[in-house]
Amino acid sequence: MKKLIVGLLACIVVVSTSGAESTALKNGVGWGFQINQYQDDFGLGLTMTSPYVRDAFAFRLRGNLMFNENVRVNETDWDSYYNFTAGLVGVAGTVNESIRLYGEGGLIGLFPSSKFSGDAFILGGYGLFGFEFHMDARRNYFIELGGVGTDARKDKIPNRPIYSNGMLISTGFRITL
Repeated sequence: MKKLIVGLLACIVVVSTSGAESTALKNGVGWGFQINQYQDDFGLGLTMTSPYVRDAFAFRLRGNLMFNENVRVNETDWDSYYNFTAGLVGVAGTVNESIRLYGEGGLIGLFPSSKFSGDAFILGGYGLFGFEFHMDARRNYFIELGGVGTDARKDKIPNRPIYSNGMLISTGFRITL
């Protein structure tokens, strides 16, 4: 039993230290693709991140094509609309140069569908916590969780339900050039 425990501990040490000779994360312009959900709306989008300043903060722009489900007479349908964000990313820390933890917040602009809204443009805010999982110095997968507040309402739909408010979930891939 003692040999088994020592063997398992040795394996854990080897696995946990492999890759410890990590390369510093590349600092350049980052481009990415994301799949997201803003409240109940599904979306696909592109993102651009500026180079990090002192490995502490960066600026991020994002554009998404969103799909909102609406009930019509005897059927449901998805109506598309767009959102754009401009925010500041603040790095909370890194783990072994392979995981970056960050917070992000900024402005969100909506361009609603004329099928459900009489508004041409709606401005709001968002905030999130993010986790980047780096495969190497240039490529990472990310997960972001946060909230969005726009006070957007579907004023052409009965009861004027809200949309693009509440929970924000995003995941995707980024590459730094």
